Amino acid sequence: MGKCRQIAIDGPAGAGKSTVAKRIAEQLGWLYIDTGAMYRAVALLALRRGVALDDAAALTALAERAKIDLLPAKQGCRVLLDGEDVSTEIRLPEVGNAASPVSAVAGVRQALVRQQQELAASRPVVMDGRDIGTVVLPDAPCKVFLTASPQIRAARRAAELKAKGLPADLQQIEQEMRERDARDSNRKYSPLRQAADAHFLDSSTLDIDAVVAQIIAWAEACA
Repeated sequence: MGKCRQIAIDGPAGAGKSTVAKRIAEQLGWLYIDTGAMYRAVALLALRRGVALDDAAALTALAERAKIDLLPAKQGCRVLLDGEDVSTEIRLPEVGNAASPVSAVAGVRQALVRQQQELAASRPVVMDGRDIGTVVLPDAPCKVFLTASPQIRAARRAAELKAKGLPADLQQIEQEMRERDARDSNRKYSPLRQAADAHFLDSSTLDIDAVVAQIIAWAEACA
């Protein structure tokens, strides 16, 4: 891969960012960093402790004190929150919904972005989220904005939840996804948007192998 040591993948909820990023990291032997999982972990902590999702000071304090570890696993990474494996719990719909307002808090983002940048400085990484190419890794040589139609994204998320034995109402998931898209795109700090130098990729009609192959090709071309 030459000089390319960072692949930044941004996009809305349910676009397949994590699935694609995991596969790319596995093929390249790089570290996969699921930034969304880190925000979900803080959201889970807030829900558990009854912290209001509009209490910026309290949420920032949680993020600054929380010990979030991402450990390599066969399927991407395991997420440890203060030593507890919360990999499954953070994927619950209510945690995902809470993660959106939590991630809009400037103090939370600052705390987690510092951790993400430290991880990326240590070794080659594939990182996915909503502000990777614009804020976290603005100098990444390979940036991708991955998206799909809301209907396709909702269907994928529903299938993912059902595969884990979790409840999945397709109509509700699509509505919540559209609402989250709006919140993420319009938030004041680090809104969801495509970096000026990012490749745009709509995966609505593509399978995972095609998406992975395209992104790796882009990374090789910019190396």
